[in-house]
Amino acid sequence: MNFIGLCLRFLFSMFKSHSALCAENLALRHQLCVYQRSVKRPKVRPIDRILWGLLSRVWTRWKDALIFVKPDTVIRWQRKRFKEYWRRLSTSGKPGRPPVAEEVKNLIRTMSSMNPTWGSPRIVGELAKLGITVTKSTVDKYRVRVRKPPSPSWRAFLKNHMKELVSVDFLVVPTVRFKILYVFLVLSIERRRIIHFAITQHPTAAWTAQQVVEAFPWDTAPKYLLRDRDKVYGGWFKRRVRNMGIEEVLTAPHSPWQNPYSERLNGSIRRECLDHVIVFGENHLRRIIGDYVAYYNGSRTHLSLDMDSPDMRPVQMPDQGKVISLPQVGGLHHRYERRAA
Repeated sequence: MNFIGLCLRFLFSMFKSHSALCAENLALRHQLCVYQRSVKRPKVRPIDRILWGLLSRVWTRWKDALIFVKPDTVIRWQRKRFKEYWRRLSTSGKPGRPPVAEEVKNLIRTMSSMNPTWGSPRIVGELAKLGITVTKSTVDKYRVRVRKPPSPSWRAFLKNHMKELVSVDFLVVPTVRFKILYVFLVLSIERRRIIHFAITQHPTAAWTAQQVVEAFPWDTAPKYLLRDRDKVYGGWFKRRVRNMGIEEVLTAPHSPWQNPYSERLNGSIRRECLDHVIVFGENHLRRIIGDYVAYYNGSRTHLSLDMDSPDMRPVQMPDQGKVISLPQVGGLHHRYERRAA
């Protein structure tokens, strides 16, 4: 009703004299000044915003008559109304694309499972021939994907050649006198068995090649030898291994994960043995590693071997006696067996 009253007053003012309009304008401005002094923030209704939005479009001097708010506020009102208008317009219908029929979803799954070599564009084209129009993103959403194993080449190679594959690596051990000793380890992949170990202060290609000869006497040499690209495996080592009929398999540079069995063995020796002792010298380290190798091969159970040890530790039933503990590796580990009383 206030808005209608203002419109009527505007029409009646067109018939008033100039002096009367000036006097009324002065009186209204004085009242606005009093109102502005007494009220910090006037309450503005939506109809007031609409009125000033219309005046800003049809009246060039609307800023001079505006007192209770700033002109930027009126412009902000107009922008807000514009956003609300388009928000209501965009949310009036159902959002997103039209739903895909369940029959089409099942057809996409069937095509992708029966034709694993087909990509999404191929399925889109096949559906188009059936009078079904869908996008590539829709096919990607509902198709059945065949999971491929990660790193198929290395995993398949290690799995298929376990019986004929050994891996070699060096373990660095500091002594109490700050000397560095190198432990050369030869591991059989099939049963995770440590075949040979040797210790030296100065590893060379000739010394390493001799250790391979000692690890595989007569005709026991494997077909493949897995190693990294350390410079210690020089020309002498390569010639000796080639003459033994062994084919070398080299890991990629900076890729220790490609020789996981030797890396895991090195970590086990450190965590389960060397981190708990102080190495005094080469002979002392040889005794420690020898004890651990005996424990590792004969007593330690492995997840990859169905909780068996590399040397196939027998299962002892409860009727074979009570359980006793046998200390190994200087008491760091124990083996439990049943013994008759």
